[in-house]
Amino acid sequence: MPSTQQQIPAPQEGFLGAQFITTRDIPRAAAFYRDVLGGEVVFQGEPTFVKVANTWVVIDAGGGPTDDKPDVILETPSDAHKATNFLVLFVADIQSAYRDWTKKGAMFLTPPTPRPGGIRCCMRDPDGYLIQVAQLKPPS
Repeated sequence: MPSTQQQIPAPQEGFLGAQFITTRDIPRAAAFYRDVLGGEVVFQGEPTFVKVANTWVVIDAGGGPTDDKPDVILETPSDAHKATNFLVLFVADIQSAYRDWTKKGAMFLTPPTPRPGGIRCCMRDPDGYLIQVAQLKPPS
C-alpha cells in the first residue's frame, strides 16, 4: 500500500484538477464526502484531501488573505440561493445514486428530473455547497 503522501494528487506531468471547498468544520465535511459519496480520506489536516471516484476534493478552513491571494478571503457560502460554482458528479445510474446517497444522509433539492441531454438533480454538502448529480443521455 502506498504511503498517504504518495496518494495525494501530485501529477508527474500535465495537471490534475480538484475542487477546493472552504468549511466551518473539516471533519464534518470530510465525513460527508467519505460516508455519503464513498470517498477515501487520504490526508487529514489543514487541508484534508478526499479522493472521490476519479476526482479530488480539498477541504480547508476559511481565512486569508495569503501571499498568493493577497485580496481574497475564503469563506463558506453565505446565501444558499446563490452559487458561483458547483461540483458535478456524472453517474451511470442516477436513480440508484439518488436512493443510495439519500439513505446515507444526502439532502437533495429535488428528485432526479429529466432535462435536455439527460437527468439531473442537486444536493448540498454540510456547508451548503451545491453538488449536481447528472446522468447523461447517450447520443442518438
